[in-house]
Amino acid sequence: MEFRKITAIIRLDRAEQVELKLKSLGVPGMSCTHVNGYGEYADFYSADWKVKHARVEIFIPANQVREIVDAIIEEAGSGTSGDGIIAVLPIEHLYHIRTGRDADETESRDD
Repeated sequence: MEFRKITAIIRLDRAEQVELKLKSLGVPGMSCTHVNGYGEYADFYSADWKVKHARVEIFIPANQVREIVDAIIEEAGSGTSGDGIIAVLPIEHLYHIRTGRDADETESRDD
């Protein structure tokens, strides 16, 4: 099975909506952190131009990427500058630390 990493930088006030949507779609896990930065939108009233955003990271089978990306766009988008970005990257290997096994291996075995 091929995996992808989805990284979304979104408005901080939209993070909870996105998390709830991902749960409703059955996404098995995600990480959400607060980040500072600037890009398309910068806070020119701030000395360093930075704005607060949330970074959502998900490892997901490749065949589910479009559904997850569409859901993030739907929940995070406001139609204004600074809504954020989504990057999708290929994953060479994904291992579970507890078992040391590649995530491609069946999860039915108990350790």
